[in-house]
Amino acid sequence: MSTLWTAAEAAAATGGQVAGDWSVTGISIDSRNVAPGDLFVALSAARDGHDFVADALARGAVAALVARVPDGVDPAACLIVEDVMDGLRALGTAGRARSKARVIAVTGSVGKTTVKEMLRRALSTQGRTHAAEASFNNHWGVPVTLARMPADTEFAVIEIGMNHPGEIAPLARLARPHVAVVTTVAPAHLEAFGVIEGIAHEKAAIYEGLEPGGIALAHADVETSGILFDKARDCAERLIRFGVAKGVEARLVEAQVVEAATVIRAEILGTERLIKIGAPGRHYAMNALIALTAAEAAGADATEAALALAGWTPFEGRGTRERLVLSATDDLEIELIDDAFNANPASIAAALDMLAAVQPNGQGRRIAVLGDMLELGPTGPALHRAIAEHPALGSIALVHTVGPLMENLHKALPGRVRGRHAETAEEMAASLPQRLRTGDVLLIKGSKGIKVSRVVDALRKLGQAAVDQARGPR
Repeated sequence: MSTLWTAAEAAAATGGQVAGDWSVTGISIDSRNVAPGDLFVALSAARDGHDFVADALARGAVAALVARVPDGVDPAACLIVEDVMDGLRALGTAGRARSKARVIAVTGSVGKTTVKEMLRRALSTQGRTHAAEASFNNHWGVPVTLARMPADTEFAVIEIGMNHPGEIAPLARLARPHVAVVTTVAPAHLEAFGVIEGIAHEKAAIYEGLEPGGIALAHADVETSGILFDKARDCAERLIRFGVAKGVEARLVEAQVVEAATVIRAEILGTERLIKIGAPGRHYAMNALIALTAAEAAGADATEAALALAGWTPFEGRGTRERLVLSATDDLEIELIDDAFNANPASIAAALDMLAAVQPNGQGRRIAVLGDMLELGPTGPALHRAIAEHPALGSIALVHTVGPLMENLHKALPGRVRGRHAETAEEMAASLPQRLRTGDVLLIKGSKGIKVSRVVDALRKLGQAAVDQARGPR
């Protein structure tokens, strides 16, 4: 791998002190995931990162960004700064400053990680493309992403998230995007903002980071679109509105959802386009529209981007689909839709729409396991009850629920679809397999904190156990 930072460059970027002459090829903030050649950043949160410097170096890191030299660590392997978080932020600032890449920043209540990954795919055939790993979108994730950006990057995609007011603008200014996107505004983190207008103002703050001549993309269909438009016009050279409404610059005309794909007809910046992506879901159609519009706004060839996007598929926890055999005799085969990474009202609605579009095999049923949507504040119970009114439930056989908030949905559901309620994911994982039958399509969705991913893990382990049992002793 090529050199990312030399000791001298890193010291100049951070104002730190170095005694050794090293070079690094990557950045790590977790000693357990260090790769050979990394610079380990000793951040302190629940634990003091300095306690793990020796372990990181033993695992292959060549240097560490620290505020002090830990006992037993060679000072020559240290870049010493006054504050590690400030040092990381400075390294990210320098990474952005030395780059000539066209930068796209993405935020939104729903879809920002999917749009980021779609952009990674759409742009990668047209130039060296760098994008955030996983959901590195917070106060340390954005600096890490920028610090990891190779100097010769041509396109960069930076995801920016938030939990509290005032988070997005500083990160957007750090990223300095040429194109800034708000995918949508929906009830999420209402506990911190109180009203959806507060969320809209916070999301719109991404436009404050735009470079001169920058382009803002904003969702025209949301009720708070005026807030986005006003902020975009204040901060951007150009506003591109997207949605299904007529008259917008990027319009989703039609989305045909089939068994394993979505076919999209769109009008993007004056050109009609037919696009196919390898996953079913109307929400994926809107995400694809956003990604292709942002790619073209960043100077990419839209036709080539659309062709590249055809190869995109969701990743684990974000709507991936897989077949599992849960018995050694092959008599219990289900399809699992793993969307367990996060949840809010908009993403739950999209996931239910996606489930309704999937055709079960044989006598199989469409079944949803829904976990609590967290951080919704006082509106949480009502927003959970409201899911019972979603039209997709007309095509879904059973809805099982997990968590104290989802009990509100459980009680509101019509009797024909009301499944089992469990207080914890572990309880659901223990009882669910006995309630399934061959051909079932099973959606699992919930906020990360309710841990419905453990239901996914339990099903996968059962599937592996069935495979091992069928193979017999070795």
